Amino acid sequence: MGRTRKMRTAKMSYRSESFMASVAARPLRILAEYLDPLTRLRRENVADTIVMFGSARILPRDRAEKLLARAKQGRLTKEKQQQVREAHRAVEMSRYYEEARELARRITAWSLTLGTTPRRFVICSGGGPGIMEAANRGAIEAGGKSIGLNIQLPHEQGINPYISPELSFNFHYFFMRKLWFSQVAKALIVFPGGFGTMDELWEMLTLLQTGKLPRRNLILIYGRRYWDDVMNWRAMLRWGTINESEYSLLHFADTVDEAYNFIKTGLEKYHMKMEDDWQW
Repeated sequence: MGRTRKMRTAKMSYRSESFMASVAARPLRILAEYLDPLTRLRRENVADTIVMFGSARILPRDRAEKLLARAKQGRLTKEKQQQVREAHRAVEMSRYYEEARELARRITAWSLTLGTTPRRFVICSGGGPGIMEAANRGAIEAGGKSIGLNIQLPHEQGINPYISPELSFNFHYFFMRKLWFSQVAKALIVFPGGFGTMDELWEMLTLLQTGKLPRRNLILIYGRRYWDDVMNWRAMLRWGTINESEYSLLHFADTVDEAYNFIKTGLEKYHMKMEDDWQW
């Protein structure tokens, strides 16, 4: 008698790691990075967000002060002098971490008075360290939830510990991450930062300028001493590459009180009424 052959079954395509990582499956990966946040944000009743950007390299005050204390130890060589200068700068810049943390705490404390069905004006960051961590930390300290939209990078960006686990996302595609930054945001608060921060700021400004986002959405630049040193905003006006109406999209603040009052007033004026189809 012949042997009975065992029936073999092929693996389902969507369970094949090699297929899902292939070029052919790219549309599926893109769609997954849209549908997963959509599903989880709806599940958590998140109606809209306040996005906070800024440098991942800015330290909290206590860590910056410890860095300075260590830098001052030992013989003052040329290399040590450079370390001391950098540590002094870290202490100076740490004010932005603490102020972002306090601003996020205040916004969240106020938003919680509006109820949780739905959740309004949830703090959202890029999920990493620095200003992103400060924003998520302040929201959690106020007793609210916070969102982190992390991105896979060649040198891995760690996810900070202050994000609500159910609202922690990890993206491969920058453009899908940007979509989720912009799609549900009612305000953008931009702290001192580098290339990544500027990239997100210009993206949001372009969407507002071209009407892809409502012009009543708020843009707040925090820390004029830094930003006016880095950017000559009015030069674009003088050269005619933007007009006064476009320049008016920008608003500035130098203190937590200024920033909080501007954001709260703008949200109360333009964004308190919920649309019937708010679940985008």
